[in-house]
Amino acid sequence: MAEITVYSTCWCCDCRRAKQFLRERKIPFREVNIDESPDAEEIVLRANNGKRKVPTLEIDGRFFACSPFDPYLLAEELKIPLNKLAD
Repeated sequence: MAEITVYSTCWCCDCRRAKQFLRERKIPFREVNIDESPDAEEIVLRANNGKRKVPTLEIDGRFFACSPFDPYLLAEELKIPLNKLAD
């Protein structure tokens, strides 16, 4: 699978849910806190037509926001099963 970057904030519940969704499915990702990185915040603003929408995910140079968190949309965008893997 392509590298996934999750642009998020520490206070965002949708961000926490999206990251948990990825962890439960054992999908590796890199997290970038836009509150700590002005460059990352600028990326999010450009990707979302000037809106500070988090989480915004980047996959192979393609960006999409998952706000509000929607597990169906996230699974579809990542082309993965909706249900998490069995332990």
